[in-house]
Amino acid sequence: MTTLLILLSLFFTPPAKSVYDFSFKTIDGKQIKLSKFKGKKILIVNTASKCGFTPQYEELEKLHKKYGKEVVLIGFPAGNFGGQELATNSEIKEFCTGKYNVTFLMAEKSSVKGADITPLFKFLTSAENPDFTGDIQWNFEKFLINEKGQLEHRYRSAVKPLDESIVKNL
Repeated sequence: MTTLLILLSLFFTPPAKSVYDFSFKTIDGKQIKLSKFKGKKILIVNTASKCGFTPQYEELEKLHKKYGKEVVLIGFPAGNFGGQELATNSEIKEFCTGKYNVTFLMAEKSSVKGADITPLFKFLTSAENPDFTGDIQWNFEKFLINEKGQLEHRYRSAVKPLDESIVKNL
C-alpha cells in the first residue's frame, strides 16, 4: 500500500492553492519559498532589459524603497517577448544594478509564457482575479498577491508601478 501511495504521489500532484505552494531561484541561484512571505503582499513583475517599458525599473525601485516593509517586490526577467532580455543571469543582474540601482529581489531568468512557462506563472495567469486572466501579453505585467497568497490584482505593462491603481492596493 505504501509503495502505491508513493507512486501515485509521483504522478498526481495536488493543484496549487496559493503562491505559497511555489518557490523560485534568485538571480544569484538561491532557492526561496514564497511561503516565506506569508502575511505580506507580494508584487511579481515579469521584466526585460531591452524593452520600451524597461525604464519602469526606476519606479519599481522607488516603490520598493517606499513600501518594502509591507510589500515584497520580485522581478522575474524573461525573454519571451522579442528576446528582449539579456542572455545570462549575471548580465541581467549587472544591467539592473548598474543602470537602475535595483535592490529588490530578482529571480533567475524565467519563462512566463508558452510551452516552457514556469509553474508559478502558469498559476498566476490562470488564477481568478477581478481584472483578467490568460497569457501575459508583454514585459512588465504586474501581479499583486494578497497577504493570504492569492492573486488580488493584475496590471498590464502600461500601468506604471507607482500608478494610483497599484499604490492604493498596497
